[in-house]
Amino acid sequence: MTLALGIDTGGTYTAAVLVRLPHGQILAGAKAQTTHHDLAIGIRHALTALFHKAKGIDPGQIGQVSLSTTLATNAIVEGRTGKICLLLLGYDPELIDRFDLRAELVSDDVVFLAGGHNGLGDEVMPLDEDGLVKAVRRRLHEVDAFAVSSYFSIRNPEHELRARALIEEVSRQELGAPLPVTCGHELTSRLNAIRRATTTALNAGLIPLLTELVDNVRVVMAEHDIHAPLMVVKGDGSLVRAAWAMQRPIETILSGPAASVVGAGHLVGRKDVWVVDMGGTTTDIAGLNDGRPRLNAAGAQVGRWRTMVEAVDVYTTGLGGDSEVYLDTSAARGQRLQIGPRRVIPLCMLAQEHPDVLAELEEQSAYPDDYRAAGRFVVLVREPRSRVSDTEQLILDALAAGPRPLDDLLALRHLPHLVRSRLMALRRRRVVVESAFTPTDALHVLGRLNLWDARAAWLGAAILARRLGVGVQELCEQVVEGVSARVAQALVGKALLDEGVVAQWEREPTAQALLERGLHETDSGLRCALMLDRPIVGIGAPAQAYLPRTATLLHSDLLVPDHAEVANAIGAVVGSVVQQRVVEIHPLEADHAACRVHLPDGVADFSRLEAAVRHAERVMCPYLEDLARQAGAEQVEVKMKREDLMAPVQEGWGDELWLETRLIFTAVGRPGWRAESEEEAVG
Repeated sequence: MTLALGIDTGGTYTAAVLVRLPHGQILAGAKAQTTHHDLAIGIRHALTALFHKAKGIDPGQIGQVSLSTTLATNAIVEGRTGKICLLLLGYDPELIDRFDLRAELVSDDVVFLAGGHNGLGDEVMPLDEDGLVKAVRRRLHEVDAFAVSSYFSIRNPEHELRARALIEEVSRQELGAPLPVTCGHELTSRLNAIRRATTTALNAGLIPLLTELVDNVRVVMAEHDIHAPLMVVKGDGSLVRAAWAMQRPIETILSGPAASVVGAGHLVGRKDVWVVDMGGTTTDIAGLNDGRPRLNAAGAQVGRWRTMVEAVDVYTTGLGGDSEVYLDTSAARGQRLQIGPRRVIPLCMLAQEHPDVLAELEEQSAYPDDYRAAGRFVVLVREPRSRVSDTEQLILDALAAGPRPLDDLLALRHLPHLVRSRLMALRRRRVVVESAFTPTDALHVLGRLNLWDARAAWLGAAILARRLGVGVQELCEQVVEGVSARVAQALVGKALLDEGVVAQWEREPTAQALLERGLHETDSGLRCALMLDRPIVGIGAPAQAYLPRTATLLHSDLLVPDHAEVANAIGAVVGSVVQQRVVEIHPLEADHAACRVHLPDGVADFSRLEAAVRHAERVMCPYLEDLARQAGAEQVEVKMKREDLMAPVQEGWGDELWLETRLIFTAVGRPGWRAESEEEAVG
């Protein structure tokens, strides 16, 4: 047996959990606020809280540490990747410009070089090695990493491999150590030259960021005398060694949602469920099919980029315990209660940390009903990393002593709209955050949660309730009902999306009307009922507060397991190491009796298909086993799945023409760990 530590850095909280493997016994769990400007700080706080709760457990006994992280996803969305040079071998720049595809290449520093192959894996033009070396030398002191994508490299990676060798040789000569190089064929086996280049460039830009995080996590581990192997969760829920992840950080996008799905399945012991992970910022919905997360075969979408990474197929909605609750007074809607998608600090939490806020709320509760700034505060969370305007500096100076009411800040200038626009700019840069009424506050008012200052929550509710013309209790019940119904709607939308139907409720009045009748009581003579085909598993701290009503609305079973609030961290340690590669075999155009097999190191030709399959199996089984061991696995099992693509010669004749064979090799193994002694396990 071994003691394993799971860590998950979520959008709002960082969770840590101690698990005894292989049986999955949960010993203790703890959470701390995620510190986006430096994730290691939140991890340090979570571990401190965890070991305070897990009294009697020696951190030195831990034999495995696993981390799921939002770093890659957030860095891509926010455009915070490192500086890279993208080398395109055999790509046609005129064709890219004609179809306006330059923006898809991520980097402004793109070098086009001769080279590349065709669809059969034959060289189209020799690689321009001299041009490549010159381009690399000019950029050695300007970039963090290089990305290399060669045309049809998935059919023959020869030029990418040669380019990597040259880049590493030149950078070693000039810098003393090779710069990181990402090759496109290592990240995907699917066709699409532009998206492969996009994925390759994003991966290269993430290398320095994930390397920094891993180094910082290891420092925190050392502070607690933890010297175990460090694993990282990939976007498909599997695990890899940290050193592996540092070379392929793009594979960690959606790492957190994937860990949540795996953890939820482990906690309930079910293989087919809908997992709803409710956090402070978002609610993630994903399906668990036969014990594995459902993956997005089209490639994960992160921000504006569509990658070629097969990650968990998650549906995310901007709804969580810390979502802003406000009144929408637009003429088209009338005055309606709205929840999210913006995250704010709950008033109850702010007042707990800053008692002066409570007195200010008492005063604001007497403001006129139409005063929209009432019940809103602004908090400085970190110093800006770039220059600020005069108005922004005024705001920062005003916040230096602590949170300030929004109306105080709007009075700093004679033009409140200017202050508001500068506040929005500071918020986008995560220099400041706002505090306002949230669903978490509503739960405090209703007595269903008791973590922070319930009086502050009640005052915030009173300000909104008076404007809406309802009682405080009724307002809070509306908020809870609204969150539950929104999650139900999102589940319906996700179920339809998995069947290829995109739910556009606002554009489809009939669908919207049926949904309203399915989820709410109406005066209509038509009744509808909606039911999911599998149970809902609720995880995350707010799950128990909202999901029972969601399950009732959808006439479905609900499972909220013990330790649901740290399921994501549990998922980080109970996963397996999985490596998969696809080998394609195609007929040669000159002679359909001959075929070519496309392998990771090049191509090989055979006169018969079965000989090609046997050769691929001989090469790929040990190759995948070695790959899985490099990724951190032990006791590896490799399986092959064969798919033959055939086409009828003529309908009714019975003959078929062979078009292609795909061999899918999958290696699975448990992570290697440092086991406890029997004495440690008993203790």
